[in-house]
Amino acid sequence: MTALAVDWAVGATGALAQARDGKPVGEDLVTFLENSTHQLAGLGTEQRQHTLTLLDAHLSTVTDLLAHGRYAPAVGRRLHALAASLAQNIAWHRFDLGRHTYASQYWIAALHNAHAAGDHDLGAGLLGDLAYQAAWRGDPTTAAHILHHALTRADNPAARCLLHLRLARALAAQQERRGALRALAAAEQHLGATGADRPAWCAWISEADLAVDSGQTLLDLGDTARAHHLITEGERLLPAARDKTRGVFLAYRAASHLDQHEPEPAAAAAIESLILARRLGAPRCIKLVDDLLPRFHPYRQAQGVTALLELAAA
Repeated sequence: MTALAVDWAVGATGALAQARDGKPVGEDLVTFLENSTHQLAGLGTEQRQHTLTLLDAHLSTVTDLLAHGRYAPAVGRRLHALAASLAQNIAWHRFDLGRHTYASQYWIAALHNAHAAGDHDLGAGLLGDLAYQAAWRGDPTTAAHILHHALTRADNPAARCLLHLRLARALAAQQERRGALRALAAAEQHLGATGADRPAWCAWISEADLAVDSGQTLLDLGDTARAHHLITEGERLLPAARDKTRGVFLAYRAASHLDQHEPEPAAAAAIESLILARRLGAPRCIKLVDDLLPRFHPYRQAQGVTALLELAAA
């Protein structure tokens, strides 16, 4: 973050001033903004909680250049793509903090910029983000409707894999077993076809995500034993760099243990998830554990349950 601040101080100020004075927006300035945005998005999970102000500043700069700068069509497309990426990142920050109205606004702004940039895969991904939010807020019907539309726009196998996984979860929440299983099969097929050419917004999709989302889908469909195996395996496969996702996966694992009437390992997974989420500053992960707490009350005598309830209350 210090290096980024130094770059701003010594590298970008002159170019920004020239752009505001009516001179054409140069490719060097756009490249700088792209690279610094990539650095911000690539910071470790623990550091990304501190980057929101910087992302906001980058987006303000890019939107100002789009509104008032002079630029060639190719530069304009890059600026719109950058604005879409920044707005998407900011939307996820707002979503993680539970600020859903603001998250929706940023996702919609990103969608408009993706359209202006001609990036159909990114547009489909942003629809997928809005669908994820709808499902999170208890509206899987709307989520499934959005995802069906998004899949008509996405071409990249990694993008289609992610969208099909989210569709499987939405359909399972509605107990549409056949459709959910078809979506899981499609996601697995697309993941197998995924190569190195992945959009940045879904470059992280992996066997770990396939396993855990498949497990969560099966959990919603009542196949608890197989679901538990998949969720545990996915959590094991997840790289250390994705600790926030690990916190979510651990909460899912706790839920799957509870479904099997196994309170001790459920409490252990929930404690690990809660400690990790608090260290990272991840309210969404904390909420997942909080929502499980009433299910632990009948097991107060089981090992680890009292410790979990005390930790949650602290």
